[in-house]
Amino acid sequence: MRTGSEPTTARSALRARFWLSVWGLVWATLGTVVFALLEQPGWAAACGALWLIVALDLAMIVRHIHQGPHWQPGREIPPYLPPEHRRR
Repeated sequence: MRTGSEPTTARSALRARFWLSVWGLVWATLGTVVFALLEQPGWAAACGALWLIVALDLAMIVRHIHQGPHWQPGREIPPYLPPEHRRR
């Protein structure tokens, strides 16, 4: 059921983000190495910068996974109630 509060109660699919970041890290590494071997310093630097961004994102994802069920809910954790329905 759509409540209209999804942006404030949304949860991230951290496992999917983790594997997509790993995939991006592999490709950024390969791009950096290949462009460095082909003596294309501009493209190698661009892939190196992308590698840094992906590595930082991966570190943040791993940190959130280790923080527990608030960030990585399992099937037994129900969706959060919209703010106006929460107990105070």
